Amino acid sequence: MTVRVDAKGKIFTDIVHKERIPSLIQTLTNLIHGDIFLRPDQRIKDELNNNQEKFIAVTDAEIYDGEGKVIYHSPFLTLNKDHIIWIRPDEQA
Repeated sequence: MTVRVDAKGKIFTDIVHKERIPSLIQTLTNLIHGDIFLRPDQRIKDELNNNQEKFIAVTDAEIYDGEGKVIYHSPFLTLNKDHIIWIRPDEQA
């Protein structure tokens, strides 16, 4: 990534394009339905194995309890990767 600083000190970086992937994420205690974002040439597995980031961003997240009832909705949350049991793209979205 290139970084450029103008005369006033404003920092400019490359634009990173990502694709929205509707996903189901099973954590230790809850199921989460929401969108994750990946670079076009990246797999979900690649994102999870990226050791530089401990958290993954999830947007438009619905969190379900053990009975399948929505207990919380959040426009944005960060999820600790250590708490993910499994994750898959949601084909129905």
